[in-house]
Amino acid sequence: MQRGVAYGVMAGALWGMVFLVPRLLPDFSPLLLGAGRYTMYGVVSLVAALPAARSLLARLSREDLRALVTLALAGNILYYILLTSAVHMIGIAPSSLIVGVLPVTVTLLGRRDHGAVPLARLALPLAMVVTGIACINIDVFTVDGGRPVSVLTKLIGLACATGALACWTWFAVENARYLQRNTRFSGNEWSLLWGVVTGGLGAALWVVIALLPSGTLQVPLADQRWHLFWMLNLVLAVGASWLGNGLWNAASKRLPLTLSGQLIVFETLFALLYGFIYDHRMPRPLEMAAIALLVAGVSWSVRQHADDGSDSTTIEEKAQVSAH
Repeated sequence: MQRGVAYGVMAGALWGMVFLVPRLLPDFSPLLLGAGRYTMYGVVSLVAALPAARSLLARLSREDLRALVTLALAGNILYYILLTSAVHMIGIAPSSLIVGVLPVTVTLLGRRDHGAVPLARLALPLAMVVTGIACINIDVFTVDGGRPVSVLTKLIGLACATGALACWTWFAVENARYLQRNTRFSGNEWSLLWGVVTGGLGAALWVVIALLPSGTLQVPLADQRWHLFWMLNLVLAVGASWLGNGLWNAASKRLPLTLSGQLIVFETLFALLYGFIYDHRMPRPLEMAAIALLVAGVSWSVRQHADDGSDSTTIEEKAQVSAH
């Protein structure tokens, strides 16, 4: 169990980098960041899939391909564009805290699949989550963060973070339902196919970018910025996607659902840690309150479902393995 916890924490540390990269590359638009990340992810997935390519292609149906494209669009492309937009507009802390509610939203959306826990039992943990989100929203509008940001920009940023949460929640449940209906592929095989398809969509984004009117996107000209861009996207492809998923698979095999579901919180905590280190500051009082309330509320909600004997957490776990 100790080894499983260590693997889960390391996976969270790698996944937390997803929130830091847009902060490191503020001069790259969300479209460019999405195209770069998922093109690189596709290359890494293609290399990993080559040894089993013949077997995978023999089992792949048109229905599978349609599902992969739809899920990749929602769970990767649109999710990451919205997430990077949110980080650019409101910063890492609010974005990661809002998206960090994912374990609760996935569990609620997937309740009918695995036996519902009475909402009355979730009232207090959900109230803690809502209070935590209220704290981070108040903080966004009462602190300037050291740079002038209009109220409209903050509202759009919060909407983007909420949209990213909605995309990933929908993906998580639909991806798990599809895997449960179709057992031709293991979780790792589906993850490889998912990565290859996502890479194709990432390459298509470059075509979209090329067709946009000149001046629509602010593109950095310095070569060193592009070198950093590709290096960071390679780190995300290998670290956050390939290695992070492998560590989470190893953790899931060693831990009960109650514990592994709560370990996903480390993704949010590491994203916050990276953001505070990068900004050279400590969390503000409202941020500390939001962190405490959200972590406690999410963990409590996961525990309620596990104590009920429900298998609802597996939806979230299968999605986590396939999508990051």
